[in-house]
Amino acid sequence: MKKIVIALGGNALQEAGKPATAEAQLEVVEKTSEYIADIIGEGYKVIIAHGNGPQVGRIVLQNEYATPVSPAMPFDVCGAMSQGYIGYHIQQGLTKVLRSRGNKSEVATVVTQVLVDRNDPKFKNPSKPIGPFYTEEEAKKIADEKGYVMKEDAGRGWRRVVASPMPVEIEELSAVKCLVDNGFVVVTVGGGGIPVIRNDKGELEGTAAVIDKDLASEKLAEDLDADALVILTAVEKVSINYKKPDQKDLDKLTVSEARKYMAEGQFAPGSMLPKVEAAVKFVESKPGRMTIITSLDKAVEALDGKAGTTIA
Repeated sequence: MKKIVIALGGNALQEAGKPATAEAQLEVVEKTSEYIADIIGEGYKVIIAHGNGPQVGRIVLQNEYATPVSPAMPFDVCGAMSQGYIGYHIQQGLTKVLRSRGNKSEVATVVTQVLVDRNDPKFKNPSKPIGPFYTEEEAKKIADEKGYVMKEDAGRGWRRVVASPMPVEIEELSAVKCLVDNGFVVVTVGGGGIPVIRNDKGELEGTAAVIDKDLASEKLAEDLDADALVILTAVEKVSINYKKPDQKDLDKLTVSEARKYMAEGQFAPGSMLPKVEAAVKFVESKPGRMTIITSLDKAVEALDGKAGTTIA
Protein backbone atom coordinates (compact mmCIF):
# COMPACT_ATOMS: atom_id res chain seq x y z
CA MET A 1 0.00 0.00 0.00
CA LYS A 2 1.58 3.28 -1.10
CA LYS A 3 1.73 5.99 1.54
CA ILE A 4 0.90 9.54 0.44
CA VAL A 5 0.65 12.87 2.23
CA ILE A 6 -2.14 15.06 0.85
CA ALA A 7 -1.84 18.81 1.43
CA LEU A 8 -5.27 20.41 1.06
CA GLY A 9 -5.52 23.97 -0.20
CA GLY A 10 -8.02 26.57 0.99
CA ASN A 11 -10.53 25.76 -1.77
CA ALA A 12 -10.89 22.27 -0.29
CA LEU A 13 -12.13 23.78 2.99
CA GLN A 14 -14.10 26.84 1.97
CA GLU A 15 -15.87 27.87 -1.23
CA ALA A 16 -15.18 31.32 -2.64
CA GLY A 17 -18.20 33.60 -2.59
CA LYS A 18 -20.04 31.54 0.01
CA PRO A 19 -20.57 32.60 3.64
CA ALA A 20 -17.78 31.56 5.98
CA THR A 21 -20.15 29.86 8.41
CA ALA A 22 -19.34 26.55 10.09
CA GLU A 23 -22.25 24.93 8.22
CA ALA A 24 -21.03 26.15 4.82
CA GLN A 25 -17.48 25.04 5.52
CA LEU A 26 -18.58 21.59 6.65
CA GLU A 27 -20.58 21.25 3.43
CA VAL A 28 -17.43 22.01 1.40
CA VAL A 29 -15.39 19.57 3.48
CA GLU A 30 -17.94 16.83 2.80
CA LYS A 31 -17.52 17.42 -0.95
CA THR A 32 -13.74 17.35 -0.51
CA SER A 33 -14.05 14.11 1.40
CA GLU A 34 -15.57 12.42 -1.64
CA TYR A 35 -12.31 12.98 -3.53
CA ILE A 36 -10.16 11.85 -0.60
CA ALA A 37 -12.32 8.74 -0.24
CA ASP A 38 -11.74 8.05 -3.95
CA ILE A 39 -7.99 8.08 -3.30
CA ILE A 40 -8.34 5.82 -0.26
CA GLY A 41 -10.51 3.55 -2.38
CA GLU A 42 -7.63 3.20 -4.86
CA GLY A 43 -5.61 1.55 -2.09
CA TYR A 44 -3.47 4.44 -0.88
CA LYS A 45 -2.59 4.97 2.78
CA VAL A 46 -3.49 8.64 3.25
CA ILE A 47 -2.25 11.27 5.69
CA ILE A 48 -3.96 14.68 5.44
CA ALA A 49 -2.46 18.11 5.99
CA HIS A 50 -4.30 21.38 5.35
CA GLY A 51 -4.06 25.14 5.29
CA ASN A 52 -5.82 27.52 7.67
CA GLY A 53 -5.21 31.02 6.26
CA PRO A 54 -8.78 32.34 6.11
CA GLN A 55 -9.87 30.43 9.21
CA VAL A 56 -7.09 31.54 11.55
CA GLY A 57 -7.44 35.08 10.21
CA ARG A 58 -11.10 35.15 11.20
CA ILE A 59 -10.34 33.67 14.62
CA VAL A 60 -7.80 36.46 15.18
CA LEU A 61 -10.37 39.08 14.10
CA GLN A 62 -13.00 37.58 16.40
CA ASN A 63 -10.55 37.74 19.29
CA GLU A 64 -9.63 41.33 18.56
CA TYR A 65 -13.23 42.50 18.30
CA ALA A 66 -14.14 40.69 21.51
CA THR A 67 -11.39 42.24 23.64
CA PRO A 68 -13.85 44.53 25.51
CA VAL A 69 -15.49 41.43 27.01
CA SER A 70 -12.81 38.70 26.77
CA PRO A 71 -9.00 38.77 26.52
CA ALA A 72 -7.68 38.12 23.00
CA MET A 73 -5.83 34.86 22.54
CA PRO A 74 -2.25 34.98 21.12
CA PHE A 75 -1.64 33.97 17.51
CA ASP A 76 -0.32 30.48 18.28
CA VAL A 77 -3.45 29.70 20.32
CA CYS A 78 -5.62 30.91 17.44
CA GLY A 79 -3.69 28.50 15.21
CA ALA A 80 -4.43 25.65 17.60
CA MET A 81 -8.13 26.59 17.55
CA SER A 82 -8.16 26.45 13.75
CA GLN A 83 -6.44 23.04 13.77
CA GLY A 84 -9.08 21.70 16.11
CA TYR A 85 -12.16 22.84 14.25
CA ILE A 86 -10.88 22.09 10.74
CA GLY A 87 -9.76 18.65 11.88
CA TYR A 88 -13.18 18.11 13.46
CA HIS A 89 -14.86 18.99 10.14
CA ILE A 90 -12.59 16.62 8.22
CA GLN A 91 -13.25 13.85 10.75
CA GLN A 92 -16.99 14.32 10.36
CA GLY A 93 -17.02 14.74 6.58
CA LEU A 94 -14.59 11.97 5.68
CA THR A 95 -16.02 9.47 8.18
CA LYS A 96 -19.50 10.09 6.76
CA VAL A 97 -18.31 9.44 3.19
CA LEU A 98 -16.21 6.40 4.11
CA ARG A 99 -19.10 4.80 6.00
CA SER A 100 -21.41 5.36 3.02
CA ARG A 101 -18.92 3.32 0.99
CA GLY A 102 -18.62 0.53 3.54
CA ASN A 103 -15.14 1.60 4.66
CA LYS A 104 -14.63 1.38 8.43
CA SER A 105 -11.33 3.29 8.56
CA GLU A 106 -11.18 5.78 11.42
CA VAL A 107 -10.13 9.41 11.04
CA ALA A 108 -8.18 11.15 13.81
CA THR A 109 -6.81 14.66 14.19
CA VAL A 110 -3.57 15.36 16.01
CA VAL A 111 -3.17 18.94 17.24
CA THR A 112 0.42 19.36 16.09
CA GLN A 113 3.26 21.62 17.18
CA VAL A 114 6.06 22.28 14.68
CA LEU A 115 9.40 23.56 15.90
CA VAL A 116 10.96 26.54 14.11
CA ASP A 117 14.29 28.29 14.65
CA ARG A 118 13.70 31.42 16.69
CA ASN A 119 16.53 33.07 14.71
CA ASP A 120 15.00 32.23 11.34
CA PRO A 121 15.57 35.32 9.13
CA LYS A 122 12.00 35.05 7.83
CA PHE A 123 10.80 36.57 11.11
CA LYS A 124 12.23 39.84 9.76
CA ASN A 125 10.41 39.57 6.42
CA PRO A 126 6.72 38.61 6.90
CA SER A 127 5.34 36.93 3.77
CA LYS A 128 2.58 34.46 4.67
CA PRO A 129 -0.96 35.67 3.83
CA ILE A 130 -3.71 35.10 6.41
CA GLY A 131 -7.30 36.20 6.72
CA PRO A 132 -9.65 37.77 4.14
CA PHE A 133 -8.80 39.69 0.98
CA TYR A 134 -9.02 43.49 0.91
CA THR A 135 -8.79 46.24 -1.68
CA GLU A 136 -5.57 48.23 -1.67
CA GLU A 137 -7.33 51.16 -0.01
CA GLU A 138 -8.78 48.95 2.74
CA ALA A 139 -5.40 47.28 3.28
CA LYS A 140 -3.59 50.59 3.73
CA LYS A 141 -6.18 51.73 6.26
CA ILE A 142 -5.81 48.52 8.29
CA ALA A 143 -2.02 48.79 8.18
CA ASP A 144 -2.18 52.36 9.49
CA GLU A 145 -4.69 51.54 12.23
CA LYS A 146 -3.32 48.22 13.48
CA GLY A 147 0.29 48.13 12.37
CA TYR A 148 -0.20 44.97 10.33
CA VAL A 149 2.00 44.23 7.35
CA MET A 150 -0.26 44.06 4.27
CA LYS A 151 0.82 42.76 0.86
CA GLU A 152 -0.76 42.08 -2.52
CA ASP A 153 -1.45 38.34 -2.97
CA ALA A 154 -0.93 36.96 -6.50
CA GLY A 155 -3.37 39.34 -8.17
CA ARG A 156 -6.25 38.32 -5.93
CA GLY A 157 -6.28 41.27 -3.54
CA TRP A 158 -4.45 42.46 -0.41
CA ARG A 159 -4.05 40.42 2.78
CA ARG A 160 -2.32 40.59 6.11
CA VAL A 161 1.02 38.76 6.13
CA VAL A 162 2.98 37.28 9.04
CA ALA A 163 6.36 35.59 9.38
CA SER A 164 6.67 32.17 7.74
CA PRO A 165 9.70 30.38 9.25
CA MET A 166 10.91 27.00 7.98
CA PRO A 167 9.69 23.87 9.80
CA VAL A 168 12.46 22.11 11.73
CA GLU A 169 10.78 19.29 13.64
CA ILE A 170 7.26 17.88 14.05
CA GLU A 171 6.83 17.45 17.79
CA GLU A 172 3.99 14.91 17.71
CA LEU A 173 5.54 12.78 14.94
CA SER A 174 5.67 9.58 17.00
CA ALA A 175 1.94 9.84 17.75
CA VAL A 176 1.18 10.40 14.06
CA LYS A 177 3.31 7.38 13.09
CA CYS A 178 1.55 5.21 15.67
CA LEU A 179 -1.88 6.14 14.30
CA VAL A 180 -0.83 5.68 10.66
CA ASP A 181 0.72 2.28 11.41
CA ASN A 182 -2.53 1.20 13.05
CA GLY A 183 -4.69 2.06 10.04
CA PHE A 184 -5.99 5.52 10.95
CA VAL A 185 -6.44 8.28 8.40
CA VAL A 186 -4.57 11.04 10.23
CA VAL A 187 -5.13 14.79 9.98
CA THR A 188 -1.98 16.57 11.14
CA VAL A 189 0.25 19.67 10.80
CA GLY A 190 -2.94 21.66 10.19
CA GLY A 191 -2.16 25.15 8.96
CA GLY A 192 1.50 24.14 8.83
CA GLY A 193 1.44 23.23 12.51
CA ILE A 194 1.41 25.44 15.59
CA PRO A 195 4.76 27.27 15.40
CA VAL A 196 6.84 26.81 18.53
CA ILE A 197 10.40 27.73 19.46
CA ARG A 198 12.72 26.48 22.19
CA ASN A 199 13.38 29.11 24.84
CA ASP A 200 16.57 29.52 26.85
CA LYS A 201 15.45 26.70 29.16
CA GLY A 202 14.95 24.34 26.23
CA GLU A 203 11.18 24.42 26.68
CA LEU A 204 8.69 24.80 23.87
CA GLU A 205 6.70 28.02 23.60
CA GLY A 206 4.41 29.37 20.91
CA THR A 207 5.38 32.18 18.56
CA ALA A 208 3.43 34.53 16.27
CA ALA A 209 3.96 33.04 12.83
CA VAL A 210 2.41 30.76 10.21
CA ILE A 211 4.46 27.87 8.87
CA ASP A 212 3.69 27.29 5.21
CA LYS A 213 1.45 24.24 5.04
CA ASP A 214 3.15 22.90 1.90
CA LEU A 215 6.60 23.02 3.49
CA ALA A 216 5.25 21.45 6.69
CA SER A 217 3.54 18.77 4.58
CA GLU A 218 6.86 18.10 2.86
CA LYS A 219 8.58 17.68 6.22
CA LEU A 220 5.80 15.33 7.29
CA ALA A 221 6.09 13.31 4.08
CA GLU A 222 9.85 12.98 4.55
CA ASP A 223 9.55 11.94 8.20
CA LEU A 224 6.83 9.37 7.44
CA ASP A 225 8.84 8.01 4.47
CA ALA A 226 5.89 8.63 2.15
CA ASP A 227 6.02 7.54 -1.47
CA ALA A 228 4.43 10.72 -2.77
CA LEU A 229 3.47 14.22 -1.70
CA VAL A 230 0.23 15.42 -3.29
CA ILE A 231 -0.34 19.18 -3.10
CA LEU A 232 -3.92 20.11 -3.98
CA THR A 233 -4.71 23.67 -4.98
CA ALA A 234 -7.12 25.74 -7.08
CA VAL A 235 -5.48 25.01 -10.45
CA GLU A 236 -4.95 21.72 -12.27
CA LYS A 237 -1.34 22.33 -13.28
CA VAL A 238 1.68 24.45 -12.49
CA SER A 239 2.11 27.20 -15.09
CA ILE A 240 4.82 29.52 -16.28
CA ASN A 241 3.94 33.03 -17.49
CA TYR A 242 0.81 32.69 -15.33
CA LYS A 243 -2.17 34.80 -16.48
CA LYS A 244 -0.20 36.11 -19.46
CA PRO A 245 -1.00 35.55 -23.16
CA ASP A 246 1.81 33.00 -23.40
CA GLN A 247 0.86 31.04 -20.26
CA LYS A 248 2.11 27.46 -20.47
CA ASP A 249 0.74 24.65 -18.30
CA LEU A 250 3.29 22.00 -17.32
CA ASP A 251 2.62 18.24 -17.27
CA LYS A 252 6.02 17.34 -15.84
CA LEU A 253 8.88 19.17 -14.18
CA THR A 254 12.39 18.04 -13.39
CA VAL A 255 14.13 19.44 -10.34
CA SER A 256 16.51 21.43 -12.54
CA GLU A 257 13.63 22.92 -14.53
CA ALA A 258 11.79 23.82 -11.33
CA ARG A 259 14.88 25.57 -9.96
CA LYS A 260 15.32 27.46 -13.22
CA TYR A 261 11.73 28.72 -13.18
CA MET A 262 11.99 29.66 -9.49
CA ALA A 263 15.11 31.69 -10.24
CA GLU A 264 13.21 33.46 -13.02
CA GLY A 265 10.47 34.46 -10.57
CA GLN A 266 7.81 32.43 -12.38
CA PHE A 267 5.99 31.43 -9.18
CA ALA A 268 4.28 33.86 -6.83
CA PRO A 269 5.58 34.01 -3.22
CA GLY A 270 2.96 32.85 -0.74
CA SER A 271 1.11 31.04 -3.53
CA MET A 272 2.71 28.64 -6.05
CA LEU A 273 6.34 29.25 -5.02
CA PRO A 274 6.21 27.36 -1.67
CA LYS A 275 4.41 24.49 -3.42
CA VAL A 276 7.21 24.10 -5.96
CA GLU A 277 9.83 24.56 -3.23
CA ALA A 278 8.19 21.79 -1.20
CA ALA A 279 7.95 19.59 -4.30
CA VAL A 280 11.65 19.95 -5.07
CA LYS A 281 12.71 19.38 -1.47
CA PHE A 282 10.68 16.16 -1.22
CA VAL A 283 11.88 14.77 -4.56
CA GLU A 284 15.50 15.45 -3.62
CA SER A 285 15.17 13.89 -0.16
CA LYS A 286 15.29 10.28 -1.43
CA PRO A 287 15.47 8.55 -4.83
CA GLY A 288 12.12 7.42 -6.22
CA ARG A 289 9.99 10.05 -4.50
CA MET A 290 7.66 12.30 -6.46
CA THR A 291 5.40 15.26 -5.89
CA ILE A 292 2.12 15.97 -7.67
CA ILE A 293 0.59 19.44 -7.79
CA THR A 294 -2.99 19.52 -9.05
CA SER A 295 -6.59 20.43 -8.28
CA LEU A 296 -8.78 18.48 -5.90
CA ASP A 297 -11.05 17.13 -8.62
CA LYS A 298 -8.09 15.82 -10.64
CA ALA A 299 -6.26 14.11 -7.77
CA VAL A 300 -7.07 10.50 -8.67
CA GLU A 301 -6.26 11.09 -12.34
CA ALA A 302 -3.02 12.81 -11.35
CA LEU A 303 -1.95 9.82 -9.27
CA ASP A 304 -2.43 7.75 -12.44
CA GLY A 305 -0.28 10.20 -14.40
CA LYS A 306 -3.23 11.54 -16.41
CA ALA A 307 -3.53 15.06 -14.95
CA GLY A 308 -1.72 17.64 -12.86
CA THR A 309 1.98 18.46 -12.77
CA THR A 310 4.39 15.72 -11.66
CA ILE A 311 7.77 16.73 -10.25
CA ALA A 312 10.28 13.90 -10.19
